Amino acid sequence: MFRVAAVPEFSIQTVDARDASSGDAAETLAALREKLSPRGDLVSPRGRELTLKVFGRALSPIEVVETICNDVQAQGTEALLRYTKALDGADLTAETLRVPEQDLKAAHAAADPKLIETIGRIRENIATFQSAILHRDVTITPRPGVSLTQRYVPIPRVGICVPGGAAAYPSTVMMTAIPAQVAGVDEIAVVAPPTPFGAYNTDMLATCHELGITEVYRCGGAQAVAAMAYGCDALPAVDKIVGPGNLFVALAKKHVFGTVDIDSFAGPSEVIVIADDSADASFVASDLLAQAEHSPGSAILITWDETLLNNVKTELAKQLDELERGDLARDALADFGALILARDADHACVLTDSFAPEHLQIETREPESLIAKIRHSGAAFLGHHTPVALGDYAAGPSHVLPTGGTCRWAAGLSANSFLRSGSVTQFDRSALEVIAPDVITVAEKEGLTAHARSISIRTE
Repeated sequence: MFRVAAVPEFSIQTVDARDASSGDAAETLAALREKLSPRGDLVSPRGRELTLKVFGRALSPIEVVETICNDVQAQGTEALLRYTKALDGADLTAETLRVPEQDLKAAHAAADPKLIETIGRIRENIATFQSAILHRDVTITPRPGVSLTQRYVPIPRVGICVPGGAAAYPSTVMMTAIPAQVAGVDEIAVVAPPTPFGAYNTDMLATCHELGITEVYRCGGAQAVAAMAYGCDALPAVDKIVGPGNLFVALAKKHVFGTVDIDSFAGPSEVIVIADDSADASFVASDLLAQAEHSPGSAILITWDETLLNNVKTELAKQLDELERGDLARDALADFGALILARDADHACVLTDSFAPEHLQIETREPESLIAKIRHSGAAFLGHHTPVALGDYAAGPSHVLPTGGTCRWAAGLSANSFLRSGSVTQFDRSALEVIAPDVITVAEKEGLTAHARSISIRTE
Protein backbone atom coordinates (compact mmCIF):
# COMPACT_ATOMS: atom_id res chain seq x y z
CA MET A 1 0.00 0.00 0.00
CA PHE A 2 1.42 3.35 -1.06
CA ARG A 3 1.20 6.37 1.16
CA VAL A 4 0.57 9.77 -0.36
CA ALA A 5 3.11 12.29 0.91
CA ALA A 6 1.52 15.06 2.95
CA VAL A 7 1.60 18.47 1.32
CA PRO A 8 3.26 20.97 3.66
CA GLU A 9 0.78 23.39 5.19
CA PHE A 10 0.71 26.88 3.73
CA SER A 11 0.11 29.88 5.94
CA ILE A 12 -0.03 33.62 5.30
CA GLN A 13 -1.91 36.19 7.32
CA THR A 14 -4.80 38.07 5.74
CA VAL A 15 -5.53 41.56 6.99
CA ASP A 16 -8.79 43.41 6.37
CA ALA A 17 -7.69 47.02 6.66
CA ARG A 18 -10.83 48.56 5.21
CA ASP A 19 -12.26 49.59 8.60
CA ALA A 20 -10.14 52.49 9.83
CA SER A 21 -11.44 51.97 13.39
CA SER A 22 -10.39 48.31 13.54
CA GLY A 23 -7.84 47.95 16.32
CA ASP A 24 -6.91 44.42 15.26
CA ALA A 25 -5.97 45.46 11.72
CA ALA A 26 -3.93 48.40 12.99
CA GLU A 27 -2.07 46.19 15.47
CA THR A 28 -1.34 43.57 12.81
CA LEU A 29 0.00 46.17 10.41
CA ALA A 30 2.12 47.77 13.14
CA ALA A 31 3.55 44.36 14.05
CA LEU A 32 4.39 43.72 10.40
CA ARG A 33 6.19 47.07 10.12
CA GLU A 34 8.15 46.32 13.28
CA LYS A 35 9.19 42.90 11.96
CA LEU A 36 10.63 44.60 8.88
CA SER A 37 12.52 47.31 10.77
CA PRO A 38 16.31 47.01 11.25
CA ARG A 39 16.12 45.38 14.68
CA GLY A 40 19.27 43.29 14.40
CA ASP A 41 18.08 39.97 15.82
CA LEU A 42 17.10 37.77 12.89
CA VAL A 43 19.51 34.86 13.35
CA SER A 44 19.22 31.37 11.94
CA PRO A 45 19.46 28.34 14.27
CA ARG A 46 22.83 27.57 12.67
CA GLY A 47 23.99 31.08 13.49
CA ARG A 48 23.10 30.66 17.16
CA GLU A 49 24.80 27.27 17.29
CA LEU A 50 27.95 28.63 15.67
CA THR A 51 28.09 31.53 18.10
CA LEU A 52 28.13 29.12 21.03
CA LYS A 53 30.81 27.00 19.40
CA VAL A 54 33.16 29.87 18.50
CA PHE A 55 32.70 32.18 21.49
CA GLY A 56 31.73 29.68 24.15
CA ARG A 57 28.68 31.63 25.22
CA ALA A 58 25.44 32.99 23.87
CA LEU A 59 26.34 36.42 22.53
CA SER A 60 23.88 38.71 20.81
CA PRO A 61 24.58 39.42 17.13
CA ILE A 62 25.78 42.91 18.02
CA GLU A 63 28.18 41.50 20.64
CA VAL A 64 29.51 38.97 18.13
CA VAL A 65 30.17 41.69 15.56
CA GLU A 66 31.82 44.04 18.03
CA THR A 67 34.13 41.25 19.21
CA ILE A 68 35.13 40.26 15.69
CA CYS A 69 35.65 43.83 14.48
CA ASN A 70 37.71 44.80 17.52
CA ASP A 71 39.89 41.70 17.16
CA VAL A 72 40.51 42.29 13.45
CA GLN A 73 41.29 45.94 14.07
CA ALA A 74 43.82 45.03 16.78
CA GLN A 75 45.29 41.83 15.33
CA GLY A 76 44.90 42.27 11.58
CA THR A 77 45.45 39.32 9.28
CA GLU A 78 45.84 36.87 12.17
CA ALA A 79 42.32 37.54 13.45
CA LEU A 80 40.87 37.61 9.93
CA LEU A 81 42.25 34.15 9.21
CA ARG A 82 41.29 32.82 12.64
CA TYR A 83 37.64 33.82 12.25
CA THR A 84 37.58 32.63 8.66
CA LYS A 85 38.58 29.19 9.91
CA ALA A 86 36.28 29.19 12.94
CA LEU A 87 33.18 30.49 11.20
CA ASP A 88 33.60 29.21 7.63
CA GLY A 89 35.82 26.17 8.16
CA ALA A 90 38.44 27.43 5.69
CA ASP A 91 42.08 26.99 6.69
CA LEU A 92 43.69 29.79 4.68
CA THR A 93 46.95 31.70 4.92
CA ALA A 94 47.83 35.28 4.12
CA GLU A 95 49.15 34.02 0.78
CA THR A 96 46.04 31.97 -0.14
CA LEU A 97 43.44 34.49 1.03
CA ARG A 98 43.45 36.31 -2.31
CA VAL A 99 42.17 34.45 -5.35
CA PRO A 100 45.08 34.08 -7.81
CA GLU A 101 44.74 35.69 -11.21
CA GLN A 102 45.06 32.28 -12.88
CA ASP A 103 42.01 31.05 -10.93
CA LEU A 104 39.97 33.98 -12.21
CA LYS A 105 41.08 33.26 -15.77
CA ALA A 106 40.36 29.55 -15.36
CA ALA A 107 36.87 30.25 -14.03
CA HIS A 108 36.19 32.52 -16.98
CA ALA A 109 37.35 29.85 -19.42
CA ALA A 110 35.23 27.20 -17.70
CA ALA A 111 32.07 29.27 -17.43
CA ASP A 112 29.06 28.75 -19.66
CA PRO A 113 29.64 30.94 -22.77
CA LYS A 114 25.96 31.91 -22.58
CA LEU A 115 26.57 33.42 -19.13
CA ILE A 116 29.56 35.43 -20.39
CA GLU A 117 27.51 36.78 -23.30
CA THR A 118 24.68 37.64 -20.90
CA ILE A 119 27.05 39.51 -18.61
CA GLY A 120 28.16 41.61 -21.56
CA ARG A 121 24.59 42.63 -22.40
CA ILE A 122 23.68 43.34 -18.78
CA ARG A 123 26.85 45.37 -18.30
CA GLU A 124 25.77 47.55 -21.22
CA ASN A 125 22.30 48.04 -19.69
CA ILE A 126 23.72 49.00 -16.30
CA ALA A 127 26.45 51.23 -17.70
CA THR A 128 24.00 53.07 -19.98
CA PHE A 129 21.65 53.91 -17.12
CA GLN A 130 24.36 54.71 -14.58
CA SER A 131 26.24 56.96 -17.03
CA ALA A 132 23.05 58.86 -17.78
CA ILE A 133 22.44 59.72 -14.10
CA LEU A 134 26.07 60.39 -13.17
CA HIS A 135 26.65 63.76 -11.51
CA ARG A 136 28.70 66.24 -13.50
CA ASP A 137 30.64 69.24 -12.24
CA VAL A 138 28.59 72.44 -12.12
CA THR A 139 30.15 75.91 -12.28
CA ILE A 140 28.32 79.22 -11.91
CA THR A 141 29.51 82.84 -12.09
CA PRO A 142 26.87 84.71 -10.06
CA ARG A 143 28.71 88.03 -10.44
CA PRO A 144 31.89 89.29 -12.12
CA GLY A 145 35.05 87.94 -10.53
CA VAL A 146 33.31 85.01 -8.77
CA SER A 147 33.50 81.37 -9.79
CA LEU A 148 31.65 78.72 -7.76
CA THR A 149 31.98 75.03 -8.65
CA GLN A 150 30.53 71.86 -7.24
CA ARG A 151 32.81 69.08 -8.40
CA TYR A 152 32.60 65.31 -8.12
CA VAL A 153 35.56 62.98 -7.79
CA PRO A 154 35.42 59.18 -7.55
CA ILE A 155 36.19 57.41 -4.28
CA PRO A 156 39.64 55.84 -4.80
CA ARG A 157 39.10 52.35 -3.39
CA VAL A 158 35.89 50.39 -2.80
CA GLY A 159 35.13 47.04 -1.16
CA ILE A 160 32.24 44.88 -2.34
CA CYS A 161 30.58 42.20 -0.21
CA VAL A 162 29.21 39.32 -2.28
CA PRO A 163 27.09 36.72 -0.43
CA GLY A 164 27.87 33.05 -0.85
CA GLY A 165 26.11 31.06 1.84
CA ALA A 166 23.02 29.56 0.24
CA ALA A 167 23.44 30.62 -3.40
CA ALA A 168 25.91 32.22 -5.82
CA TYR A 169 25.33 35.86 -6.76
CA PRO A 170 27.14 37.02 -9.90
CA SER A 171 24.33 39.57 -10.19
CA THR A 172 25.58 41.30 -7.03
CA VAL A 173 29.01 41.68 -8.58
CA MET A 174 27.46 43.39 -11.61
CA MET A 175 25.04 45.58 -9.65
CA THR A 176 27.81 46.94 -7.42
CA ALA A 177 31.00 46.90 -9.48
CA ILE A 178 29.63 48.33 -12.73
CA PRO A 179 28.21 51.50 -11.10
CA ALA A 180 31.57 51.92 -9.33
CA GLN A 181 33.41 51.55 -12.63
CA VAL A 182 31.11 54.08 -14.30
CA ALA A 183 31.92 56.51 -11.49
CA GLY A 184 35.64 56.05 -12.17
CA VAL A 185 36.67 54.14 -9.02
CA ASP A 186 40.32 53.10 -9.40
CA GLU A 187 40.42 50.00 -7.19
CA ILE A 188 37.67 47.47 -6.47
CA ALA A 189 38.16 44.67 -3.95
CA VAL A 190 35.58 41.87 -3.79
CA VAL A 191 35.16 39.68 -0.71
CA ALA A 192 33.10 36.49 -0.74
CA PRO A 193 32.94 33.66 1.80
CA PRO A 194 35.23 30.68 1.08
CA THR A 195 32.35 28.42 -0.02
CA PRO A 196 31.21 26.70 -3.22
CA PHE A 197 28.70 29.55 -3.65
CA GLY A 198 31.21 32.25 -2.81
CA ALA A 199 34.91 32.65 -3.58
CA TYR A 200 35.12 29.14 -5.05
CA ASN A 201 32.16 29.62 -7.37
CA THR A 202 32.98 29.51 -11.08
CA ASP A 203 30.19 31.86 -12.14
CA MET A 204 31.02 34.50 -9.55
CA LEU A 205 34.74 34.41 -10.33
CA ALA A 206 34.08 34.43 -14.07
CA THR A 207 31.90 37.51 -13.65
CA CYS A 208 34.69 39.29 -11.78
CA HIS A 209 37.16 38.46 -14.54
CA GLU A 210 34.76 39.54 -17.28
CA LEU A 211 34.33 42.90 -15.55
CA GLY A 212 38.08 43.36 -15.14
CA ILE A 213 38.10 42.86 -11.35
CA THR A 214 41.40 41.32 -10.29
CA GLU A 215 41.21 41.69 -6.51
CA VAL A 216 39.02 38.95 -4.99
CA TYR A 217 39.40 37.60 -1.45
CA ARG A 218 38.23 34.35 0.14
CA CYS A 219 36.59 35.76 3.23
CA GLY A 220 33.15 36.89 4.29
CA GLY A 221 31.09 37.87 7.28
CA ALA A 222 31.93 40.50 9.86
CA GLN A 223 35.63 39.60 9.67
CA ALA A 224 35.83 40.56 5.99
CA VAL A 225 34.01 43.84 6.60
CA ALA A 226 36.38 44.67 9.45
CA ALA A 227 39.44 43.80 7.35
CA MET A 228 38.29 46.08 4.54
CA ALA A 229 37.53 48.90 6.96
CA TYR A 230 40.69 48.77 9.07
CA GLY A 231 43.07 47.16 6.59
CA CYS A 232 45.62 44.43 7.23
CA ASP A 233 48.68 42.94 5.58
CA ALA A 234 46.60 40.59 3.45
CA LEU A 235 43.77 43.01 2.55
CA PRO A 236 44.45 46.75 2.22
CA ALA A 237 41.80 49.09 3.61
CA VAL A 238 39.10 50.54 1.38
CA ASP A 239 37.26 53.86 1.51
CA LYS A 240 33.72 52.55 1.14
CA ILE A 241 32.03 49.16 1.64
CA VAL A 242 28.94 48.18 -0.35
CA GLY A 243 26.94 45.07 -1.07
CA PRO A 244 24.45 42.82 0.73
CA GLY A 245 25.00 40.11 3.31
CA ASN A 246 23.50 38.42 6.34
CA LEU A 247 22.74 40.10 9.65
CA PHE A 248 26.37 39.92 10.78
CA VAL A 249 27.59 41.64 7.63
CA ALA A 250 24.95 44.36 8.04
CA LEU A 251 25.84 44.93 11.68
CA ALA A 252 29.56 44.97 10.87
CA LYS A 253 29.02 47.62 8.19
CA LYS A 254 27.10 49.67 10.72
CA HIS A 255 29.93 49.20 13.25
CA VAL A 256 32.69 50.40 10.93
CA PHE A 257 30.73 53.32 9.48
CA GLY A 258 32.72 56.45 10.22
CA THR A 259 36.01 54.70 9.61
CA VAL A 260 34.73 54.06 6.10
CA ASP A 261 31.55 54.92 4.26
CA ILE A 262 28.90 52.25 3.63
CA ASP A 263 25.96 51.99 1.27
CA SER A 264 23.22 51.13 3.79
CA PHE A 265 22.21 49.00 6.75
CA ALA A 266 20.25 46.36 4.87
CA GLY A 267 17.85 43.78 6.26
CA PRO A 268 15.70 41.06 4.67
CA SER A 269 14.56 41.57 1.08
CA GLU A 270 11.00 42.85 0.74
CA VAL A 271 8.29 43.64 -1.78
CA ILE A 272 4.86 45.20 -1.73
CA VAL A 273 2.65 44.45 -4.70
CA ILE A 274 -0.28 46.79 -5.29
CA ALA A 275 -2.81 45.18 -7.62
CA ASP A 276 -6.35 45.73 -8.88
CA ASP A 277 -8.83 43.51 -10.70
CA SER A 278 -6.85 43.82 -13.93
CA ALA A 279 -3.95 41.87 -12.42
CA ASP A 280 -3.27 38.20 -13.17
CA ALA A 281 -3.31 36.31 -9.86
CA SER A 282 -0.63 33.92 -11.08
CA PHE A 283 1.66 36.87 -11.90
CA VAL A 284 1.11 38.43 -8.49
CA ALA A 285 1.74 35.16 -6.68
CA SER A 286 4.98 34.62 -8.58
CA ASP A 287 6.14 38.12 -7.68
CA LEU A 288 5.47 37.54 -3.98
CA LEU A 289 7.28 34.21 -4.07
CA ALA A 290 10.28 35.76 -5.84
CA GLN A 291 11.00 37.74 -2.66
CA ALA A 292 9.85 35.08 -0.19
CA GLU A 293 12.37 32.56 -1.54
CA HIS A 294 15.19 34.73 -0.14
CA SER A 295 14.00 33.50 3.26
CA PRO A 296 13.96 35.72 5.15
CA GLY A 297 12.12 37.78 2.60
CA SER A 298 8.96 39.80 3.03
CA ALA A 299 6.12 39.61 0.52
CA ILE A 300 2.98 41.72 0.92
CA LEU A 301 0.00 42.15 -1.40
CA ILE A 302 -2.19 45.23 -1.03
CA THR A 303 -5.41 45.20 -3.06
CA TRP A 304 -8.96 46.50 -2.85
CA ASP A 305 -10.29 43.55 -4.86
CA GLU A 306 -11.29 40.70 -2.55
CA THR A 307 -11.62 38.23 -5.42
CA LEU A 308 -8.04 38.88 -6.50
CA LEU A 309 -6.81 38.46 -2.93
CA ASN A 310 -8.45 35.02 -2.68
CA ASN A 311 -7.18 33.99 -6.11
CA VAL A 312 -3.63 35.02 -5.21
CA LYS A 313 -3.80 32.94 -2.04
CA THR A 314 -4.85 29.93 -4.11
CA GLU A 315 -2.04 30.56 -6.60
CA LEU A 316 0.54 30.85 -3.81
CA ALA A 317 -0.37 27.42 -2.49
CA LYS A 318 -0.18 25.99 -6.00
CA GLN A 319 3.13 27.59 -6.99
CA LEU A 320 4.84 26.82 -3.68
CA ASP A 321 4.71 23.12 -4.49
CA GLU A 322 6.49 23.77 -7.79
CA LEU A 323 9.46 25.73 -6.40
CA GLU A 324 12.88 24.31 -5.57
CA ARG A 325 13.04 26.65 -2.58
CA GLY A 326 9.37 26.15 -1.78
CA ASP A 327 9.98 25.20 1.85
CA LEU A 328 12.05 28.34 2.43
CA ALA A 329 9.45 30.52 0.72
CA ARG A 330 6.70 28.87 2.78
CA ASP A 331 8.47 29.82 6.01
CA ALA A 332 9.02 33.40 4.83
CA LEU A 333 5.37 33.86 3.86
CA ALA A 334 4.29 32.64 7.28
CA ASP A 335 6.72 34.93 9.10
CA PHE A 336 6.88 38.01 6.87
CA GLY A 337 4.02 37.75 4.38
CA ALA A 338 0.57 39.30 4.29
CA LEU A 339 -2.42 39.75 2.03
CA ILE A 340 -3.94 43.13 2.85
CA LEU A 341 -7.39 44.27 1.77
CA ALA A 342 -7.52 48.05 1.40
CA ARG A 343 -10.56 50.30 0.96
CA ASP A 344 -9.50 51.66 -2.42
CA ALA A 345 -6.46 52.69 -4.47
CA ASP A 346 -5.77 55.80 -2.38
CA HIS A 347 -5.84 53.75 0.81
CA ALA A 348 -3.43 51.26 -0.77
CA CYS A 349 -0.99 54.11 -1.44
CA VAL A 350 -1.24 55.34 2.17
CA LEU A 351 -0.59 51.82 3.48
CA THR A 352 2.37 51.39 1.15
CA ASP A 353 3.94 54.65 2.27
CA SER A 354 3.62 53.50 5.89
CA PHE A 355 5.80 50.48 5.07
CA ALA A 356 8.24 52.34 2.78
CA PRO A 357 9.18 49.09 1.00
CA GLU A 358 12.45 48.18 -0.66
CA HIS A 359 10.64 47.01 -3.81
CA LEU A 360 7.26 48.28 -4.94
CA GLN A 361 5.45 46.58 -7.79
CA ILE A 362 2.26 48.17 -9.11
CA GLU A 363 0.09 45.85 -11.20
CA THR A 364 -2.90 48.01 -12.02
CA ARG A 365 -4.55 49.56 -15.05
CA GLU A 366 -2.88 52.94 -14.50
CA PRO A 367 0.26 52.36 -12.42
CA GLU A 368 1.65 55.80 -13.25
CA SER A 369 -1.21 57.48 -11.39
CA LEU A 370 -0.46 55.46 -8.25
CA ILE A 371 3.31 55.89 -8.15
CA ALA A 372 2.71 59.65 -8.27
CA LYS A 373 0.92 59.34 -4.90
CA ILE A 374 3.64 57.26 -3.21
CA ARG A 375 6.73 58.93 -1.76
CA HIS A 376 8.58 56.03 -0.18
CA SER A 377 9.95 53.08 -2.15
CA GLY A 378 13.49 51.95 -2.82
CA ALA A 379 12.68 50.92 -6.39
CA ALA A 380 9.33 50.88 -8.18
CA PHE A 381 8.22 48.60 -11.02
CA LEU A 382 5.18 49.61 -13.03
CA GLY A 383 2.74 47.47 -14.98
CA HIS A 384 1.83 43.84 -15.44
CA HIS A 385 5.00 43.04 -17.37
CA THR A 386 7.64 44.63 -15.14
CA PRO A 387 8.48 42.13 -12.40
CA VAL A 388 11.04 43.03 -9.74
CA ALA A 389 13.34 40.33 -11.14
CA LEU A 390 14.06 42.66 -14.08
CA GLY A 391 15.63 45.09 -11.65
CA ASP A 392 17.37 42.30 -9.75
CA TYR A 393 19.26 41.18 -12.81
CA ALA A 394 19.28 43.27 -15.92
CA ALA A 395 17.30 46.50 -16.27
CA GLY A 396 20.00 49.02 -15.29
CA PRO A 397 19.36 50.50 -11.82
CA SER A 398 21.26 48.71 -9.04
CA HIS A 399 19.47 46.08 -6.99
CA VAL A 400 21.25 47.20 -3.79
CA LEU A 401 18.41 49.07 -2.07
CA PRO A 402 17.38 50.37 1.37
CA THR A 403 15.19 48.02 3.41
CA GLY A 404 13.21 48.08 6.64
CA GLY A 405 11.53 51.40 5.92
CA THR A 406 14.87 53.22 5.57
CA CYS A 407 14.05 54.43 2.06
CA ARG A 408 12.26 57.29 3.82
CA TRP A 409 15.73 58.87 3.97
CA ALA A 410 18.13 56.48 2.18
CA ALA A 411 18.65 55.92 -1.55
CA GLY A 412 19.59 52.85 -3.51
CA LEU A 413 23.13 52.31 -4.72
CA SER A 414 24.11 54.07 -7.95
CA ALA A 415 27.18 55.38 -9.71
CA ASN A 416 26.71 58.59 -7.73
CA SER A 417 27.21 56.61 -4.51
CA PHE A 418 30.87 56.29 -5.50
CA LEU A 419 31.46 60.02 -5.99
CA ARG A 420 32.64 62.46 -3.34
CA SER A 421 31.29 65.95 -3.77
CA GLY A 422 33.22 69.10 -2.92
CA SER A 423 33.05 72.78 -3.74
CA VAL A 424 35.66 75.00 -5.43
CA THR A 425 35.45 78.75 -4.81
CA GLN A 426 37.44 81.51 -6.55
CA PHE A 427 37.17 85.32 -6.11
CA ASP A 428 39.27 88.08 -7.63
CA ARG A 429 40.13 91.23 -5.65
CA SER A 430 37.23 93.32 -6.88
CA ALA A 431 34.71 90.59 -6.06
CA LEU A 432 36.27 90.16 -2.60
CA GLU A 433 35.90 93.88 -1.92
CA VAL A 434 32.17 93.70 -2.71
CA ILE A 435 31.43 90.87 -0.28
CA ALA A 436 34.03 91.71 2.39
CA PRO A 437 31.77 93.91 4.60
CA ASP A 438 29.23 91.09 4.96
CA VAL A 439 31.86 88.56 5.95
CA ILE A 440 33.51 90.95 8.43
CA THR A 441 30.18 91.85 10.04
CA VAL A 442 29.20 88.24 10.77
CA ALA A 443 32.71 87.20 11.82
CA GLU A 444 32.96 90.04 14.35
CA LYS A 445 29.48 89.27 15.72
CA GLU A 446 30.73 85.74 16.40
CA GLY A 447 33.89 87.03 18.03
CA LEU A 448 36.11 85.41 15.41
CA THR A 449 38.31 88.42 14.74
CA ALA A 450 41.00 86.41 12.96
CA HIS A 451 38.40 85.42 10.40
CA ALA A 452 37.50 89.07 9.90
CA ARG A 453 41.15 90.06 9.70
CA SER A 454 41.84 87.48 6.97
CA ILE A 455 39.34 89.42 4.85
CA SER A 456 40.24 92.99 5.80
CA ILE A 457 43.98 92.44 5.34
CA ARG A 458 43.30 91.84 1.66
CA THR A 459 41.06 94.87 1.12
CA GLU A 460 42.80 97.61 3.10
